[in-house]
Amino acid sequence: MKKNSPLRDKSYLFAIKIVELTRELQNMKEFVLSRQVLRSGTSVGALIREAEFAQSKADFIHKMSISLKEANETDYWLNLLFDTDYLAEIKFDQLSKQCNELIAMLVSTIKTTKANLNS
Repeated sequence: MKKNSPLRDKSYLFAIKIVELTRELQNMKEFVLSRQVLRSGTSVGALIREAEFAQSKADFIHKMSISLKEANETDYWLNLLFDTDYLAEIKFDQLSKQCNELIAMLVSTIKTTKANLNS
């Protein structure tokens, strides 16, 4: 994976937004959901970074697949926060869009790597 890849950069910026969201949630005295979204939302980028030093293509695919699972979980928490009125619609739309872009990029990366692995 390239040092300054769009996936790496977008996942890092998303993690920053998730940390900011967590601060806001904790100021509202919401600690349980804030910890959940913080854990999954920051794991996406951490796993992408970890995949940069994968031991093999199979290991790379595995780490990216876990990152995809974390992104999907983050989408769940964002929806739950929105539906329970902890997250305003504008902020939800922005974070959900970023999360879904990451999901699409991860799916594409995994599919491309698998295709190259089999060829």
